Amino acid sequence: MKTASPNIRDIMATSTVIPVLTIQRLEHAVPLAEALVRGGLRVLEVTLRTSCALEAIRAMRAAVPAAIVGGGTLTRARDLSACAAAGAQFGVTPGLTAELIAAAAKSRFPMLPGIMTPTELIAARAAGFDACKLFPAQQAGGVGMLKALGGPFPDHVFCPTGGVTRANAVEYLALPNVLCVGGSWITPAAAMATADWTTIESLAREAAALHS
Repeated sequence: MKTASPNIRDIMATSTVIPVLTIQRLEHAVPLAEALVRGGLRVLEVTLRTSCALEAIRAMRAAVPAAIVGGGTLTRARDLSACAAAGAQFGVTPGLTAELIAAAAKSRFPMLPGIMTPTELIAARAAGFDACKLFPAQQAGGVGMLKALGGPFPDHVFCPTGGVTRANAVEYLALPNVLCVGGSWITPAAAMATADWTTIESLAREAAALHS
């Protein structure tokens, strides 16, 4: 079986924080990506939770070449195909199924699968993945869970997402098995609604400076 491309770790290591983006208006896609990149966050996850998500990925890829744009909330094989057609450079799932494993093996981009339990992690490793998203991170046990997983799985790395905030991000990033975190606090709803790219750029700059 073809495994996940090894460059998923390189993508994860590019940005300390990966913004998890839910884009409601297509016209926001490019200025949002530009603001995030100016702030120092180049890796962007566009969730497939809105009708314009795929077009947003396509627009970001065309207009902001410095950004590494991926598709998130991939739950079906056709989601991977649609993201690939839109130009996505990586994919992120909230969980992992046999269908997604098969689709990832055929995909043109690397995938970061979501796991929540040791059993799911073992399944991901058996499928060839050596990096996963812990999701939802806080509900799964947060920092304590990641410390516990580090014992039996010392070579596996994670991007915890779900309940990660500016207040607790550094605690996650201090863990040796965490390469980055995923979060939505960089793009607050009020700033998105008013197209306040200055605020978002400032939050991105602050997030890019986070370290353990």
